[in-house]
Amino acid sequence: MANQLIDGVKMSEKFYVTTPIYYVNAQPHIGHAYTTVVGDFLKRFHELDGFEAYYLTGTDEHGEKIYQAAIEHEIDPLMFCDEISKRFAEAWNVLDISNDDFIRTTEARHKKVVNQILNTVYENDDIYYDEYEGLYCVGCERFMTEKELVDGMCVDHKQPPERRREGNYFFRMEKYQEWLRIHIEENPGFIRPTGYRNEVLSMLNQSIGNLSISRPKERVPWGIELPWDSEHVTYVWFDALINYISALNFPDGEKFSNFWPNSHHLIGKDILKAHAVFWPTILKAAGIPIYQSLSVGGFLMGKDGQKMSKTLGNVVDPFELTKAYGSDAVRYYLLKDTVFGQDSSVGENMLVTRYNADLANDLGNLLSRVRALLLRHFKAIIPEGKQEESDQEVIDSGIGLIGKVRPLVDSLRFFEALEEIMAFVRLLNRYFNDEAPWKLAKEAESQTRLATVLYNVTEGLRITSTLLEPAMPNKAIQIRKDLGLGDYNFSDVVSWGGVTPGTKIPNFTEMLFPKQEAETKSSNESVSIQTIPEKTRKDCKEMVDEVSIDDFSRIELRVARVIKAEKVHGADKLLKLCVDVGADERTVVSGIAPWYKPEDLAERKVILVSNLKSAKLRGIVSQGMVLAAEDGDGNVRLIEPADAVPVGSLVR
Repeated sequence: MANQLIDGVKMSEKFYVTTPIYYVNAQPHIGHAYTTVVGDFLKRFHELDGFEAYYLTGTDEHGEKIYQAAIEHEIDPLMFCDEISKRFAEAWNVLDISNDDFIRTTEARHKKVVNQILNTVYENDDIYYDEYEGLYCVGCERFMTEKELVDGMCVDHKQPPERRREGNYFFRMEKYQEWLRIHIEENPGFIRPTGYRNEVLSMLNQSIGNLSISRPKERVPWGIELPWDSEHVTYVWFDALINYISALNFPDGEKFSNFWPNSHHLIGKDILKAHAVFWPTILKAAGIPIYQSLSVGGFLMGKDGQKMSKTLGNVVDPFELTKAYGSDAVRYYLLKDTVFGQDSSVGENMLVTRYNADLANDLGNLLSRVRALLLRHFKAIIPEGKQEESDQEVIDSGIGLIGKVRPLVDSLRFFEALEEIMAFVRLLNRYFNDEAPWKLAKEAESQTRLATVLYNVTEGLRITSTLLEPAMPNKAIQIRKDLGLGDYNFSDVVSWGGVTPGTKIPNFTEMLFPKQEAETKSSNESVSIQTIPEKTRKDCKEMVDEVSIDDFSRIELRVARVIKAEKVHGADKLLKLCVDVGADERTVVSGIAPWYKPEDLAERKVILVSNLKSAKLRGIVSQGMVLAAEDGDGNVRLIEPADAVPVGSLVR
């Protein structure tokens, strides 16, 4: 990818990606999480594609809103910032964000660079003092024009701005308006998606005015003092935007010279003007090359299609979702079910639907099935196969996958890139089902074909896991560990045969993606779990004392083999069983601990209710129920089939 032009954006072997630095007047939310996950995906993707990548995020900590919030909480502004900034840093750990730096605008390194740039622009006569009267939105922390208001109100904050008159220092932004317009027109990939580029060009087709870059210290004492006038502090947007280069040790740092020429900003659409107009003109005035691209995301909405608010009860908490379903599932969902640049609805039930369809059913189940057959028929060794013409579609699709995925990622179509990968997973599943390796295993003359099919599916999972790693770093690595494989990069997925025959897979693993049901309280679509009154339970019992043959036929009983068993921490009666059901492996929680020791259960055959709805017990998802009987003395004994009955057999 070195030195290519993608959508007009010059790419190279270095890649620098930034999120906005998040304002610390509120807690981290789903919008912050989405942009940060996108940044992490891009950083990891480029690293796997051979780039030296650098990823920056952080917090914006000056300004009138922060000062007011600190006063309301009766706390020193810096202490207030310390607390909220810490929560952002902790939040990104929860989501496994791999940022290389976390910048805070209250840091000395940042203030130093802000002063340098202020002095440069001031000495170039691009800053002057004047009095100004206009409409000021405290939420946006800037003066607004009448044209930006709807029914007299700020669109983002739903409040009318207040009229203010005060003396401030101004940056001659309009001086650079024509230069900026020409630059955007000549560089189609500078602002993406195209709709936002057109929006900025529309702004530049009329006067943009000059930018007030200071506030009187007597009104807003929380800020960086102007180097030539200590009675004024720097306007928060002039201050904050400079973080993108202060974190790189501008002007003489090696990181600045390496990464700034290859810089790519990610933002939300609500801060488009600051990044697309304020920031490039500031850079131009300071004599600093401007960034390579600005990628603009839409809003994440509640499932009702409205912007999230506590009042509407449609807020989705990404960190509650992460606790319930894991960081990889949340990351995958945010990237797969949203279109970057457009407003998208999100919710827990939608996450669970995506999780079960793509991850549990398609990907996780395929891994379980191929592992089960390798364990049973090849003593946990990946065999060497002999390719036939019928294998070519899978082989060609696998080695051609990176060629489809790369341009989609470059053009910010993350959901399509992941869909291409999952389409390959579905192809692997069709191949597996069509070849029916469980049938091949029964025929002595088909053992070479069985080996080939299992090898090809294993190789396909190697390629899949490598391409999924930017979205799901933990689960992607786990897939390869479950197959006895190590780490790869994108140069390793352009040819078939990366899996070495003879590789031994581990005997025991945790289920990759247990089936899930919505369970958190992060949105108004959460499932409400209620206790069933005693009378209702008795009524239900009477109703099911007799069942029809049709009712009973819906219950699927299968012969299963216990692979291993262990006690459930904190539960005296529960054992966690890993069982082989023939086509896959499952986790079952059973209340048989008073009668069976874990070490006595290995290799026992049991009868499993295999189509029982999954349930979570002591934080473990149980995917079925083993049958047992109680004798006259209150002892429980497992129902065990005859040894001759094969694992996976249907009990009729």
